[in-house]
Amino acid sequence: MTSSPEAASLTVSDSQVACLACIAGHMIPASSEFGVPAANDPVILQDILSIIDHRDHGAVVSLLASVDDAAGGSLCALEATEQAALLARLRAERPGVFAVIESIVARAYYRDSRVLASIGVEHRPPFPKGYEVEQGDWSLLDPVRERGKIYRDA
Repeated sequence: MTSSPEAASLTVSDSQVACLACIAGHMIPASSEFGVPAANDPVILQDILSIIDHRDHGAVVSLLASVDDAAGGSLCALEATEQAALLARLRAERPGVFAVIESIVARAYYRDSRVLASIGVEHRPPFPKGYEVEQGDWSLLDPVRERGKIYRDA
């Protein structure tokens, strides 16, 4: 699960990957109506693993271990309804740590070409083509301009 030289030392065990996949699948299930995969799709899951960095690694691994412990050994071994109930309870108890996983899963999910196509966004970097941005009311920035400089020259 490496995406950069600094991520090279980060590891997640197979059981932790399975737990993460289960959590991601509950967060964003597949939709046949919109033709999109669940967040635990193998391609998306690999992207999720690739963006866990040093800052988040400890929190993610700790959370996955505590989720499996709360499940009696393995979240994946529970029935789907039991998984959902346990995840809802744990999320209410530890919203900050779950927010880390939610952010990582959402970032990876909404980078997937199938998901982007389903919402009508072209799968490409924003530059050099750029995106058309509707012009707004620039006068909204007048109070900021009037405030003057609030920083110190380096």
